[in-house]
Formats: sequence, structure tokens, C-alpha cells
Amino acid sequence: MYSLNAPVPGRVGALAGEIARQLPAARARTRGEHTLCVKRLANDTAYSRIEARVREALAGQPAVEARVDEIGVFEQPPVGTAPVVYLAVESPGLVQLHEHLVATFESVSDGIEGESYVPHVTIARGGSVDTARRVAGEVDSIEWTVSELQFWDAKHGQSVSTVSLPA
Repeated sequence: MYSLNAPVPGRVGALAGEIARQLPAARARTRGEHTLCVKRLANDTAYSRIEARVREALAGQPAVEARVDEIGVFEQPPVGTAPVVYLAVESPGLVQLHEHLVATFESVSDGIEGESYVPHVTIARGGSVDTARRVAGEVDSIEWTVSELQFWDAKHGQSVSTVSLPA
């Protein structure tokens, strides 16, 4: 599956790493794995066609502001190991971008996309719900501008191309 992700600054990755050390029983994301999914993309057609459609849909879309200032917990995520500890991302612009992409492309992940979309950076999965709850709370704010999106290939665990914002 492909997705369209917003890269996160190194400060956000470093913060996620610090928090992960407080979750020894969980599987933490490692350096370089911290991303912010904007939209999952079905891979029922050739990647080049998916990329072309996304670039067309993003034409004229502006760069957006983003901020993390809180650690959250999905105690029962719709997919994968629970709990999920994450950095909550506040970004009305990313939410609007997600909504635009959902309106343009089909939703491929029930419980994750559309009205269920929660912009976040996953820190770790699994471990104790009680430990996850103890870690949750406010953190010092980190703000940045999302000025590009990455096409992410989940099968190979890597970015395959980028699109600048404004597109």
C-alpha cells in the first residue's frame, strides 16, 4: 500500500524517541520511521498513475502549519497492536488536505480516514495500557511548516517521491 505522508522535523523524532524510552514493553518506532500519514492510497493501479492523480489533486494546495504539544493514546486502534502511544498533531490545514484527498480518492481504511482521521505521529505500539496512560499528557510545543508530502511505499518502507506544497 502507498500513502501520502508529511515528513516530521528531527525535533519531533527526537521527542518521540525520548518518550519511547518510557515504554519499555512497547515496540517503538525507530529513528527515521516517524511520519505523519495524510492519506492512504489504494495500490490497485500502477504507482505512476496514482502519483499523477495525487499531483493533479494537490495542484494549488498550500503549505500548512503543524504543531505537537500533547501525547495521546489509542487504547483500541482500528488496526494493529494496542495500545498506540502518539504525538497528537494540531493542524487544521492537514485535516483540510486529508478531507480534500478523501473526497478525491476513495477511503481505503475504515476507522482511520474521513471523520475518523486523527493527525498523529506514532511513538510506539503494544505494552501496557496503564503505562501508556501514565506517559500521556502535555509536552513542550514544537511547530513546523509542512511544505512537502512524501509518497510512501509501505511494502519497501521508504519514500519513493515527493510533492512540494504549494503544489
